[in-house]
Parts: sequence; structure tokens; C-alpha cells
Amino acid sequence: MRRSICQIDPTYAFAGQTTTWKFSYTTASPLPKGTRIKFDPLLRGRPIDWQLPQVNPKVRKNLIWISLPDGKTIFPLEKIGINLLAPTFEFSIPSDIKVGETISIYLGSPEKRETAISDQGNRAQTVIQRRRPFHLYIDVKGKGDYKEPEIFMIDVRGNALYNIRIIAPSLVAKNKRFDVLIRFEDAFGNLTNQAPENTLIELSHEHLRENLSWKLFVPETGFIVLPNLYFNEPGVYRIQLWNKTTNEKFFSTPIKCFAELEVSQYWGLLHGESTRVDASENIDSCLRHLRDEKSLQFFATSSFENIEETSNDSWKLISQHVTEYNEENRFTTFLGFQWVGESGNEGVRQILYWKDSKPLLRKKDLKNSHLKKIYKSHSPKELFSIPCFTMAKGFETNFEDMSPEFERVVEIYNSWGSSECNEKEGNLRPIKSFSKGVGSTDVGSIRRALNKNIRLGFVAGGLDDRGIYQSLYNSEQAQYSPGLTAILAPEQTREALLQALYQRSCYATTGERMIIGFHIAGMRMGSELNTKTKPGLNLNRHIVGFACGTAPIEEILLIRGGQIFHRFYPKALNFDFTLDDGEILSKIALNSSDDKPPFTYYYMRVLQQDGHLAWSSPIWVDYFENKSISIPKKKIK
Repeated sequence: MRRSICQIDPTYAFAGQTTTWKFSYTTASPLPKGTRIKFDPLLRGRPIDWQLPQVNPKVRKNLIWISLPDGKTIFPLEKIGINLLAPTFEFSIPSDIKVGETISIYLGSPEKRETAISDQGNRAQTVIQRRRPFHLYIDVKGKGDYKEPEIFMIDVRGNALYNIRIIAPSLVAKNKRFDVLIRFEDAFGNLTNQAPENTLIELSHEHLRENLSWKLFVPETGFIVLPNLYFNEPGVYRIQLWNKTTNEKFFSTPIKCFAELEVSQYWGLLHGESTRVDASENIDSCLRHLRDEKSLQFFATSSFENIEETSNDSWKLISQHVTEYNEENRFTTFLGFQWVGESGNEGVRQILYWKDSKPLLRKKDLKNSHLKKIYKSHSPKELFSIPCFTMAKGFETNFEDMSPEFERVVEIYNSWGSSECNEKEGNLRPIKSFSKGVGSTDVGSIRRALNKNIRLGFVAGGLDDRGIYQSLYNSEQAQYSPGLTAILAPEQTREALLQALYQRSCYATTGERMIIGFHIAGMRMGSELNTKTKPGLNLNRHIVGFACGTAPIEEILLIRGGQIFHRFYPKALNFDFTLDDGEILSKIALNSSDDKPPFTYYYMRVLQQDGHLAWSSPIWVDYFENKSISIPKKKIK
């Protein structure tokens, strides 16, 4: 049986390439006059998608039209279906098409390719994809009753080399070997080998001996692994790659080398969505993208619990893939979901399971209708509950009646803003809208919660456009960069990372892989100290910290008891400091709202010159009063 032929010219595309695309359809059966043809580019309306063409022939660019065998040109009507995110294009054929004749659908400019201005054509999608489909539907009866489509296929490849990304561990030990991944990327972050022939890349770093410098070529795969690198001396290093052809230099994020290393540092997301692949629709591609292209070391799913957002089948599929992708020392996955409670009370929670194959706790079920009910039916070794978006008016968390066994960390930041404090208190990325949207309320201020002796470490979320965030995405709501969470743990296993979260051994950034450290009396962030076991803390707290930026560090703030305690202005990429707080603890301690002893807390906030931020988890110091001495306590403001 003779079959129709579908061809595309050019035969392959480079990501983001703008040209005129020709889709040639040679029919295997006659198409009578009045035949309807529907062309579906399978678009979703995202910026990364293939550019949506327009249908107005007076505009001589990014146009869609059909050229018939007799040379006539016809233009389509846009058709928008109920469940479609972008329109399809429908043509009505004005004359008979014989068997073996070819009709051509064009996307781009009516001008010849050789003479058309580059921006007059139609732009390919900005993500690489093998066998990217376009659907063509034929209805010879002309009634719009379309059956199975004919399919055009095209490979979308990486475009010209634009960036060299170096993925290396953040913390290493002296003389301990580690691997580095080099990604050769185009302007859109896709792997590419499209570089001038004989492009030579030279590798170096601080303190590297000349006879050890490496020369690299751009591989066909677009990436290469450099094994067994190590540093001979403690310090802060940045691996440099120098493109000798263009004279461009590319640097890794900072690598801090210690004489000895107690914990390693792992980067990932506990709440967030991929901007490229929807986790609900294609969890397999999403996890693969986050692991291989974004180079995350851990990731938690975060679908909303309601049936409209996450069906039972979707949850089952998500659960299966979380189990399959969890791999020690490579990529750690967690099963999680979002639960929205009463406004002004429970707020938004990211529920994080410790184990696989757990149920989705739907709020409509009576046993899951309140957080207290959820906590009562689970143990602290079964799930975490992470308050998110806490200062968002209408979704705020009031931090009343918290459960410290389940609520160990709080999301201090995501793409929709920071809940650290209000703008007057120094919030540099507040939750706000420039029209009708979501504003902020002090009820959910994390700093105010800390002042009430609610003890929470800090994590960051990424971009989310689902559930309660869906209406914010295409509005005038302030939107910032997706955040990242760093977890300090002895090894990369699910159990070790969750234990580190429980101990609040973590910190948050606005997306850059900044390295920060914060210690009091030798104890790292997330720790709880007291004067009963260390009486000297009443007289002095010895603070040690460091910050290694991806850009020069503008400012470091030390917050003590809700107030700015000290400022540093490094104006450098790396900064180490020591500081003694010699004020008598009993005089500066805050009263706890319960029967716990007076306390204070410290945390560090780092600001880079490019505007990116990092927050260390707090360290708490409890004061146990010597009963023979009565010293007044400071009240909470």
C-alpha cells in the first residue's frame, strides 16, 4: 500500500534557530476540493516552545501558509480548543489534489531564505529534542472530523557553543580525589558540540603547577568527565576553562578545600517545578532533566494534593519514578506533595515522606483535614512538614501551635519572594504584586517566629506555577530567581540527608551555589547550645564564619535575637571572619513564650554584588539562670 510522505526542510534544527520551515506532504490518496487540513505544532505556550506563528498575511514575518501544487497560496484560521494551551491552524483546500502531488506548509517569512532578515522567520524551540513531532490531520469530507494524524519529525540539536559549565563538589578534603563534569552548552543551556574546528580549551585553577595544565577539545557528546582531581592545600579554588579560540574564560562555582572534612555538601530542591518539563505530566523526563542537565543532587516532588492537580494515577506514577531514580551518591529523590490549610493558620506545607510508596493525603478526607490529624496518625520518622510561602497574605502561616517533631525547617525563600521579614526590616526580595496579586503580611514573618522560640532551619524553594501559584505566573506578581537548598551531611543517601534536615544542617540561597559556613563555639548551623553544658557561653559566644561567593560579596549580616548584630562589607569573592559576642547572655536573652529557658539565636545572611542571597540556618543558645543571682531578662519586642 502506498503511503503518504512527510518531509521537513531543513532536515534538522538548531535550538533557537530562526528560519523558514517547509513541511512537505505528498499525498497517497486524492484530496477533493473542500478537504480540511489541520496543522498542530503541539505548542504549550511556554517561552521555550517552538514559536507560535501568526496568520495575518499583511505581516510579512513569522507567518504560516500553505502552497498548493498549482502555486496558489492559502492562509489558515486559528482554532483554539477547550483543552489546548496554544492554537492549531486549519486550512480549507479550494481545489482537488491528485495522488502524488505535494502541498507545502510554511512557517516563517514569504521572502527567500537567502534574502530574509533573520528575525522575520519562525524560531525553533530552545530545548533539544530527538524526533520532535508536528501533527497534520486530514479530513477529506470537510466536516472537521479528524482521525489519526500524519506526523512530521525533526531533530532539534544544540546551537553554537556559548558557555562552558563546570560542575564540581562544593566541599572537598585535602588530597581527596574527586570528579568534575564539564558541560559545553549553547545560549539556552543545551549540550552542544557546535564549536569551530580545533577549538582548544585549557584547564587550570589556583596553585596549579604549569606542567599539570590540561588541554581539552569539545567532544561530540557535548560533555566530558575529568576524573581524580585533587588539591594539595586547604583553601578556596575555582576551576578555570580558557577557550583559546575566543579568548573567553569560564569559572566553576567555588570549591572549598579543608584539611579534614566531617560533612559534604549537597545541592537540590525540596519544593519546586522544572521550567522545562512539567513534573505532573512527565515525571520521568523531569527527573532526568534535573539530574543530568541541572546537576541537582537531590529533589523532592511537590504536586498539590487535590484531585484536580494530581490524580490517583499521576500520584502512582510519580511514586514509582521517585523509587526508580533514587540512587546513592548520585541523585537522591524524595516523595512529597503540597497541602494547603486554613488561611492565616496552617498555611501551605510541603509534606516530605521518609520512605517510598506512601499515600497522597487529600485534605477532603476527614482524617487529613487538619495538620494535627496528619501528625497524630504519623510518627516523626515518617514525614516532614515544611511551612512555605509563610508571609503570603491569604496563604500565611501564623506559627501558632507548631509541632517541633515534624516541623524542623521552613522555606525562607522561593521564586515568589522571601518570608524572612518585612521590607522595613531589610527584606531584599519581598512577596509583593505591582497590581492585584498576593502581598505580604507580618503574621508569617520567620524572624518573628524565631523570636517566639520556634526553632526552624532554612531551606529554599524553586519556581512553582501550580496550584496556589498558578495565577501568579502570568500576572504582575514580583518574580525572582528559583532558589536552592544546600544540605550538609556525611554521605549522599536518603537517610543521611533526611537526618541532616532533622538536625537543621542546611542553608538556603536564591539560586547560586554560594558556600557559607557558620559556627558558634565550634558547633555548626542548626545547633542548640546552652549554658548548662557550656557555662562560658553566658559571658562570650565565639562566632566563626565564612562565605565563598559566585560573585563578589557585598555584605554579610549577623542577626541576633531578631536584630542586626554585626555587618561586614567584604567586597571580595571569599571572606572569613571571627567575632566574639561578649555581651552577657542573661541580659540580651529573649523570654520564651512557654516554660523553656530564656534564649537567643544567631544566623547569617550573605548578599552578593549581583543581588543573590544566602541564609544560614540559625544557632540557638539557651540561658539557664544561676538561681543565686537574679538578673533581669530582655523582653521580646
